[in-house]
Amino acid sequence: MANIKSAIKRVQVAERNRLRNKSYKSAVKTLMKKCFSVIDSYSSSPSTELKQEAAQAMSAAYSKIDKAIKTGVLHPNNGARKKSSLARALKRAQTPTQA
Repeated sequence: MANIKSAIKRVQVAERNRLRNKSYKSAVKTLMKKCFSVIDSYSSSPSTELKQEAAQAMSAAYSKIDKAIKTGVLHPNNGARKKSSLARALKRAQTPTQA
């Protein structure tokens, strides 16, 4: 353990930031998984209710990703890649499959 006052403070700040980063990353992963599962259920049986639910799940995931980018938890390119994969999954679910 550090003996110098500034070093002790840096350890405390680093721990606080680590927990905040972990919380954001966990929430982003959870919301993305939820969004993907809703999109899968929508693609298997399309309905307006599931489409709205998918849009709401995507909106929640986008919001959390943007907040994680704003606070510096995620790199902007990483956030863009996550949002792109969500949008791509929804678009793939909405287009009719070619036989």
